[in-house]
Amino acid sequence: MSLTRKRSDLKKRTKTAAEGGGKEAVMKQKAVGKMTARERILAILDPDSFHEYDLFVEHAGKDFDMDKKYLPGDGVVTGTGTVSGYPVCIFAQDFTVAGGSLGWMHAKKITKIMDVATKLNVPLIGINDSGGARIQEGVNALAGYGEIFYRNTQASGVIPQISVILGPCAGGAVYSPALTDFVFVVNKISKMFITGPEVIKTVLGEDISMENLGGAKVHSEITGNAHFYAESEQECFEQIKDLLSYIPWNNTQKALRFQSKAPLTKQYKIDSIFPTNPRQPYDVRDIIKSIADGSTFLEVHERFAPNIVVGFGRIDGNTVGFVANQPLVLAGVLDIDSSDKAARFIRFCDAFNIPLVTFVDLPGYLPGVDQEHGGVIRHGAKVLYAYSEATVPKITVILRKAYGGGYIAMCSHHLKADFVFAWPTAEIAVMGPEGAANIIFRSEIKNAENPEEVRKQKIKEYKEKFANPYVAAAYGYIDAVIDPSDTRDMLVHALSISGQKSVHVFKKKHGIPPF
Repeated sequence: MSLTRKRSDLKKRTKTAAEGGGKEAVMKQKAVGKMTARERILAILDPDSFHEYDLFVEHAGKDFDMDKKYLPGDGVVTGTGTVSGYPVCIFAQDFTVAGGSLGWMHAKKITKIMDVATKLNVPLIGINDSGGARIQEGVNALAGYGEIFYRNTQASGVIPQISVILGPCAGGAVYSPALTDFVFVVNKISKMFITGPEVIKTVLGEDISMENLGGAKVHSEITGNAHFYAESEQECFEQIKDLLSYIPWNNTQKALRFQSKAPLTKQYKIDSIFPTNPRQPYDVRDIIKSIADGSTFLEVHERFAPNIVVGFGRIDGNTVGFVANQPLVLAGVLDIDSSDKAARFIRFCDAFNIPLVTFVDLPGYLPGVDQEHGGVIRHGAKVLYAYSEATVPKITVILRKAYGGGYIAMCSHHLKADFVFAWPTAEIAVMGPEGAANIIFRSEIKNAENPEEVRKQKIKEYKEKFANPYVAAAYGYIDAVIDPSDTRDMLVHALSISGQKSVHVFKKKHGIPPF
C-alpha cells in the first residue's frame, strides 16, 4: 500500500473513531443540553492545544455478542493540553458510545492518562458521563474501577485532581470523584448516586426522582460531595479555569504569582462592613474582599455548610486559602458539616503549599442532641487535626467572638499558628458572658433580692474583664491587637516572613486523622 493510501486510510479511521456513537447518538446528547466529550475537552483547554491519545483502542469484551460490536475509542477520550499555557492531562467519557460504560480497556485508557499526569506532575481533569460498569464485561469492569481508585489515592496530595460530573455517575463510579480534590456539577445535568431510584423503590418502597436523589443541588447543598455548582456547562468550564489559576500544578511548586492589586476599598470598606453592634451579623465574605487583591475571592463549597466560608484569594499577588466563620449563618458556629468542610480545605492547602488565613468570629461548637449523636466530637476534631498538621504559613485574625473550643480550633497559637492578630472588638473567653455569669455567680444571683438585676451586673462585669483581646494578649496568645484598617498590611508582612519558617515534623508513616 502506498503512502498516499496509508494516509487516506488513517484519515478514514480517525474520522470514524472521532464521530463517537454516530450522528443519532450525538443528536440525543445535544437534545438534553449536553456537549459531546471532545467539545467539552476543547471548551476547557486552550485553543489548538489538545492532543488525543489511544484513539484506536478497542474494547476487550467477548461475551454477549460484544465481539461483534465496534465501540469507537471504547467510550472515552483521553489526552493532554494546556490551560492558560500550562499543561494538564484530561479524559472525558463519551456517553454516545455504549452510554460511556466502563469496560476494561476504557479503564486502561483512563489509568494510562492518570499515570502520565503523575509522571509529568501536572493536574488531572476527569469528565464523568457514564451509565456505569459495562455489565457484559463482568468482573473486568469492576477491576477497572479498582485500578482507577488506587491511582486517585496515590495521586492525592501530589497533583491536583478535578472531577467534572456532566451526566450520570452511578454505582462504584462515584468513588473516583469522591477521592479527588474538587468536584464540579451542573444543574439538571449532573447525577450522582450509589443506587438509583428504581433500586431504592424496589428495596425500600420509596419514590424519588434522579434529580432529587443525586442532582447538582443535592450534592452542592446537602451532601457536600460537590465543591462547585454551575447553571451551564460553559459556566462550569470557566470555574475550572479560574480554580486552576489559584492552585499550583503539583505539590513541589507554589501557585503562580500575579501582579499585586489593591482591594476595591470604596466598595469593600471594613469600617462600613463591620457592625458596631456586637450582636449584629455581617457577611464575612465582604471582610475577605476588603483585604484580598482586587477584592476577588473564589469560594469553594459555597452552598454547603454556609456557617463557614472557605476559598481562594490573593494577597500581594500570592494565593492564600481563606477560612472564616460566617456570622450570617448560625452565628458562625462549628458543627459536623462545617468541620468537615474546613478540615478538607485546610488539608488541600497544606498539601499544595498554599498559606492559610483564618478569620475568627464564632460562639463555639453547635450544641444539641443531633450534633452529639451525629459525632460532632469526631468531626470537630478534624479541624483541630488539620490545622495542627499543617506546616504552611498560618495567620489568624480574631474579629469578634472566639469562645471555648471554637477559639482553640480556629487556628489559635496553641495549634501553632505563626501569627495571631486580634481586632479591638475581639472577645476571647471560655464561653459567652451570659452563660459564664450564670455559672460563676450562680449563688450570688440565686440569693440576691433582685436576681435579674444582679445577673445583668455580673454579665457586665464579666464582659469588662474578658470581652476584649487584652487578657489573651497579656499571656502572649495574641501577637498584636491591630486596627482593622491595618489588617491587609499586617497579613502581607506576616505571610512574607512566615514563608521562611522551618518546621520539625516527627518521622512517621502518616498520622491517623479522626475520619
